[in-house]
Amino acid sequence: MSTADDEGTWLTGNRVYPRIAARLRTRISTGVYPTDTILPSEAELAREFRVARNTVRRGLALLEDEGLIVTVPSKGRVVTGGRDESTSYRYEVIAGDLRDAIQRGELAEVPSELTLRRRYSASRNTVRRALAVLEQEGRIHARQGRGRFLGQK
Repeated sequence: MSTADDEGTWLTGNRVYPRIAARLRTRISTGVYPTDTILPSEAELAREFRVARNTVRRGLALLEDEGLIVTVPSKGRVVTGGRDESTSYRYEVIAGDLRDAIQRGELAEVPSELTLRRRYSASRNTVRRALAVLEQEGRIHARQGRGRFLGQK
């Protein structure tokens, strides 16, 4: 793949990253990078486009904001192709389920960590992280030695 843009000129000058994003967007839409594939690394793209990695990173951030790609730890950037579903961390899924149950009034009390671990087949740390999200949002609060409760302190 060449580093020239559609007009045959090199990608140089100010604000190059939107043009890099446009090139990658085209590759995604035409199937060069199909859904669920991993994009080349920042270093590889930087070499291809002959720009700094930070410039590539900014272009990739635009695509991530559009929902065309997601960053998956230990994998890299994965093409979603703009589908509605996105890769979520397990704790985000658990927090989302609990948030929805709280909003619908289905929870009289916050389930114990053990109950949540069994329900979601998740580790203690994953469950605690989900509960921490809900605490930060003010949906639940913890009392030392007593547990977690619905609502604010």
